[in-house]
Amino acid sequence: MKKVGLFFITLFAGIGAAQAQQGLTVVPSPHDVATTMDKLESIVTEKGMTVMARVDHSAGAAKVDMELRPTQLLLFGNPKAGTPLMLCSQSIAIDLPQKMLVWQAEDGKVYLGYNDPAYLKERHGTEGCDEAFTKITGALANFAKAATAP
Repeated sequence: MKKVGLFFITLFAGIGAAQAQQGLTVVPSPHDVATTMDKLESIVTEKGMTVMARVDHSAGAAKVDMELRPTQLLLFGNPKAGTPLMLCSQSIAIDLPQKMLVWQAEDGKVYLGYNDPAYLKERHGTEGCDEAFTKITGALANFAKAATAP
């Protein structure tokens, strides 16, 4: 078991430690961080999501005289999608609204990552709601694919 885990971390070490985290789906992007995030924000807005915040962690680091490779987080959601999840397992609200992170790894490559809904379902011991989770899984994958398309 340990060898498999070490292999996984070694295999993905080039894209940053976040890849090795349980429940994180990561998609490479051919664009820089700002372009990927701009595309993502546009896509989720077009699909009727509400953008709650766009956090530029690199800008925050610069304000305290620290350097951080480009790293941005988008928080977005839609009560029509999220409320059914909370009705099945109210604690899932800690992981809502949805979040997508775009960052530049040490090697210069850019990635988009987000919480895998199946992981959240397991994390919160959610029973049922399979249809809602299936829809959200598809939507997040589509958002990520569109934001990272060449």
